[in-house]
Amino acid sequence: MSRELTDEEYQRLLRFRDGLRQFLDWSSRKAVAAGITPAQHQLLLVIRAHQPGPPSMNDVAEHLLTRHHSTVQLVDRAERTGLVERRADEEDHRVVRLHLTSLGARRLESLAASHLEELERLGEHLDLVSLAAGRPGGPFRSC
Repeated sequence: MSRELTDEEYQRLLRFRDGLRQFLDWSSRKAVAAGITPAQHQLLLVIRAHQPGPPSMNDVAEHLLTRHHSTVQLVDRAERTGLVERRADEEDHRVVRLHLTSLGARRLESLAASHLEELERLGEHLDLVSLAAGRPGGPFRSC
């Protein structure tokens, strides 16, 4: 960037990052209260929402921004606790696809519902995208 940033732009960036961190902290506490780790929560969400169809280990690593071996370790732990299972791909048996177990699906459904409610609640007070872009977006747009 060739120009000097204004105080307002720095303040806008801080409010945006604060909002993200507050939501992620809230989300982490919800996951722990549900008996899973925040990383397992994200894993369950990736498996449930991935399109098209069940994700491979590489798909999950891309979503989680982790290395393959770290993803394998996370999946191993989630599998041991009964949250996910591995199945061979129907067309290419060299590829392993990840699926939620009924326990994993129940945990995710509960967390997803509370997260959507929290996002709706936050949306009434803070539009993070508008805030980051510098567009008017609620009571936090100016200091």
